[in-house]
Amino acid sequence: MPARPELTLDACAVLNDGARMPWLGLGVYQVSGRNCQKAVAHALAFGYRHIDTAAFYDNEREVGRAVRDSGIARDRIFVVTKLWNSDHGYAAAIEACERSVEQLAIGCIDLYLIHWPEPKLRLESWRALGELRRRGQCRSIGVSNYTVRHLEELMAHSDIVPAVNQVEFSPFLYQRELLEFCRRHRIQLEAYCPLTRGEKLADRTVVAVARKHGKTPAQVLLRWALQHEVVIIPKSAQPARIEENAALYDFALDAGDMAQLEGLDRGFRTCWDPTSVR
Repeated sequence: MPARPELTLDACAVLNDGARMPWLGLGVYQVSGRNCQKAVAHALAFGYRHIDTAAFYDNEREVGRAVRDSGIARDRIFVVTKLWNSDHGYAAAIEACERSVEQLAIGCIDLYLIHWPEPKLRLESWRALGELRRRGQCRSIGVSNYTVRHLEELMAHSDIVPAVNQVEFSPFLYQRELLEFCRRHRIQLEAYCPLTRGEKLADRTVVAVARKHGKTPAQVLLRWALQHEVVIIPKSAQPARIEENAALYDFALDAGDMAQLEGLDRGFRTCWDPTSVR
């Protein structure tokens, strides 16, 4: 369990296909152009080795440029991108991945995700991702915003179990059933918006736990997710925040802290809700 303080910024989860995915990554949603390139460059220089982008974010080119310019060996950086909703279907998904490979210009994609469980087409898209992995255009494949029902459907129609399921996850949206399902099937759960887009950083319980440990509320929320063995990708374009979000390995939350934070669950979402997607 990645709760041990001695773990470091480049510590990795081992995926069901044997790939190693750093527990902490930088998200770049709504970070564009030169700001995106600078944020990724700073994160990599500071020690991050996991960058999460998507075709929908329209910044794959900038991410790729920062990775290439970093001077860090390509096989030491884990890059994630995603298939957008308008590109579902077998042939369309193949073409979309090829465009992402071209935009990033860093060779093979480390992890390619279905961004959203698009009705009627998602199984064909998953078949395409299997083919893309076979061709070597991506090393690992997974999904995003999938509920237990969506995962059960996928696994009933495919022998390939997703390596990762990226969903919104925080103490305020503690998806316990989904987390337990993913653990049973060796699907790594990954949290986007682990900081609730800042909306809950002033919560009294979070602030109290942060004061107890001499940490910030953001660091407490991120540490909580790590101690649930969930990969995290907090987003920031600010160097100070990028560094703050990485200072997670010199403290640990105790059982009481964890229970208090889990008691905050109210199904609070800052983003899309996939539960009604058929």
